[in-house]
Amino acid sequence: MLDPCPAVVHTISAGPGDTFIATPASAKIAVPDDAIETFFGSYDEHLKQFEQLFDVRLRTDGHELLVTGAPEKIAKIQHVVAQLTELHHDGDRLSASDVTRAAQIVARDPTVDLVAFFRRSPVRTSSKRQIRAKSVNQQRYLDAIEHHDVVFGVGPAGTGKTYLAVAEAVAFLTSKRVSRIILARPAVEAGEKLGFLPGDLQEKINPYLRPLYDALYDMLDAERVNRLLERGTIEIAPIAFMRGRTLNDAFVILDEAQNTTTEQMKMFLTRLGFGSKAVITGDVTQIDLPSGRTSGLVQAVEIVRAVEGIALVRFDDHDVVRHPMVQAIVRAYDAHHRATTAAT
Repeated sequence: MLDPCPAVVHTISAGPGDTFIATPASAKIAVPDDAIETFFGSYDEHLKQFEQLFDVRLRTDGHELLVTGAPEKIAKIQHVVAQLTELHHDGDRLSASDVTRAAQIVARDPTVDLVAFFRRSPVRTSSKRQIRAKSVNQQRYLDAIEHHDVVFGVGPAGTGKTYLAVAEAVAFLTSKRVSRIILARPAVEAGEKLGFLPGDLQEKINPYLRPLYDALYDMLDAERVNRLLERGTIEIAPIAFMRGRTLNDAFVILDEAQNTTTEQMKMFLTRLGFGSKAVITGDVTQIDLPSGRTSGLVQAVEIVRAVEGIALVRFDDHDVVRHPMVQAIVRAYDAHHRATTAAT
């Protein structure tokens, strides 16, 4: 656990009337001998990441970390090590990615309970496949899906909105909490003008639905997915195919919901039947509707967010779990959008 030596701030003064200048604080943090390689990383790569994340200087002295920096930054490092040490002592096996993820989470929110975060039960999509949240917002999203009938997941690409929703849907189906899964998307990138594409209607719309198929095949054996699709236990279709239906005992996902019209969104939300659960995902910065059309997702969030039984989880660039460059791209686009909005 932590060394009892607290961080100490030293100050110096050049003379009467001069402003005091604070020198960095310092602290020693003990690390379990049998966890040094996991905590420090190969060639101390984790320590280099910690220095960047927390803006501190780190040195090692045997099984101790010597930390120099602002007291609040040192406190974050202490929090990470203390909670990871608790997990380690209790027998939890921590990977290198777990250590990195823990530091990233605390760098953003120093109040996070890492023990509870890492011990949350994973989403089991099959006997051999389980999926865990990789950020606090992803954790909140999974909890919201478990405890609410309707959940909106809104945020940029790469934050796991669709993937985690499909994982929960598969988990609900395999545990027999629902009898079927329905995955829907609006086909509006071309204003639903699909005539220019070759093939019959199904062949025309399949490219728009491909991401949903990909998520399913990543969680279940291909043979099982195909069998469930043939039986109609899993249905993947454009949102237009849902008109006039009542969906009972189903897990329903509406993906890319920012491209629904207000009429389509209302139609979708009123399809929900007994024993059903709905998850609506979308990115309001990537609306492909024709100019002048209001996004059904934008309007729905404002209208129904206060309705009891409905949860809204917002993701941001910190939740992006794709290539690290994707985070930088998302931030750059957000900054450009804010600058453009301010200029107008």
